[in-house]
Amino acid sequence: MNQFWSQVFWGNTLKDWAVAISIIVVTLVVLRIVRHIALSRLKLWSQRTNTQFDDFLICLIDRFVVPFLYILGLYWGLHTLTLSDKVSKVADVVILFTGTYFIVRLIASSISYFINAYVGAQSDQAGRRKQARGIIVLVNILVWVIGILFLVDNLGYNITTIITGLGIGGIAIALATQAILGDLFSYFVIFFDKPFEIGDFIIIGDKMGAVEYVGIKTTRIRSLSGEQLIFSNTDLTNSRVHNYKRMEKRRIVFAFRISYGTPMEKVTRIPTIIKKIIEAQPDTQFDRAHLLSFGDFSFNFEVVYNVLSPDYNLYMDRQQAINFAMMKAFEQEAIRFAYPTQNLIIGNGGPKATAGEWGTREAQVDKNANMNS
Repeated sequence: MNQFWSQVFWGNTLKDWAVAISIIVVTLVVLRIVRHIALSRLKLWSQRTNTQFDDFLICLIDRFVVPFLYILGLYWGLHTLTLSDKVSKVADVVILFTGTYFIVRLIASSISYFINAYVGAQSDQAGRRKQARGIIVLVNILVWVIGILFLVDNLGYNITTIITGLGIGGIAIALATQAILGDLFSYFVIFFDKPFEIGDFIIIGDKMGAVEYVGIKTTRIRSLSGEQLIFSNTDLTNSRVHNYKRMEKRRIVFAFRISYGTPMEKVTRIPTIIKKIIEAQPDTQFDRAHLLSFGDFSFNFEVVYNVLSPDYNLYMDRQQAINFAMMKAFEQEAIRFAYPTQNLIIGNGGPKATAGEWGTREAQVDKNANMNS
C-alpha cells in the first residue's frame, strides 16, 4: 500500500496529489456550504428590511467574495505540491491577477453603490443620477489605475520611475489643462453642494433660464427665449446664482400715484382699500400699504404683499386681479390716478382779474399745457 502511495507523477507522489486534491475539494465544499448558509440568512434579513444595502451585500458576496475564495482554495491546494519554478510562478501570477481583479471590482462596486445611495436620498433623483454617472466613471478609472500600479509592483517591476514620470507628466498636463481641471472640481462642488439642480430656474448676471444638463465641464441652460446657454462649471461656481425654484414665496412691491385734488378723507382710506383688495385674493399675504411721499404732481403710495408660491404666472394673475380691483374701487370712490401735469399762472400789466377769471385762465392754460404735453 505504501508502495502505491509512493508512486511519483510530475514530481509529486500519489499521496501528495491526494492531499492537494482533498484540500481543494474540501475547501470548495465548505465554501459552498458557508455560501449557502450565509446567503440564506442574508436573504431572510433582506425580507425584513426596506433598505437596499442587504441586497447589495448579497450581490457583493455572491459575485466577488465567494469566487475569490474558490480561487484561493485552489491556490492553497496546488501549493502543497512540489512545483517547478515556472509552474509556481505562473500560479502566483494567476492568483495575483485574479485577486487584483476581484478586489478592484469590489472597491469600485462599493463606491458606485454608496454614490447611488447618496443620490437616491435626494429629491431630484433622475437629474442627480445623470450627474452621478460622470463621477462614477472617474472614480472607477482612479481605482483601476491604482489596482494596475499595485499589480505591476507585485510582479517585481520598479514602479518608482513610472510614478515619477506620471508625476512630472501630471504637472505638465495640469498646467496645460488647468481650466478643464477647474471645471472638473467645480462639477464635484455642484454635485455635492447642490447650488442648483436640473429643472431649477436660475439667473446668472443678465442671463436666465432652466437648467437642462450638468456635465463634467459645462452646464447647459434653456433661456426664456428658447436658445440654449452654455456655461463652464467654474463660471457658475464663481458667480452669484439666483435660484428661483427654491423660493418659497415671492415678495411684491408696487407703487401708484393719486392726484393732488383728492380729498383728505379719501386719501386716508386708500391703504385700507388696498389691504381689503389684496386680502381678497387667494394665495396672497398682505404686508403693508403707505403714503410714501409727496411727488411733484401726486401723492405717491407704496404697497408690499407676498404671493405664497414661486410660480411667476400665478404672481402675474394675482397682480392683474389687484390692478382691476383697484381701478374699480377708485372709480366708485371718485379717486383719480395722477399723471404728469403742470399748472402755469400767467400775470400781465392789465387790469386785475377776479378770482373766477383767474380760475378760468388757469384752467385754460392747464388744458393747453396738457394738450401740448
